[in-house]
Amino acid sequence: MAMFIRVDIDGSVVEKSPGLAAKLVEACPVKIFKPGSAPNSVEVVEANVDECTLCDLCMQASPKGVRVVKLYE
Repeated sequence: MAMFIRVDIDGSVVEKSPGLAAKLVEACPVKIFKPGSAPNSVEVVEANVDECTLCDLCMQASPKGVRVVKLYE
């Protein structure tokens, strides 16, 4: 479990947006996302979450589908 942040994904938003899952996987420089088992879905790689640089690329790609929550504030 991550100590510093939590990544929340609204799967319904990602599933309704063709190509968004692949875009999230590609956009993350530290590989927090991986393709999900269902079509048009994405999963969080928990082992990589604390490597997040807070670059905001995932939230820019999907403002309503992804949220990065800082656990230390």
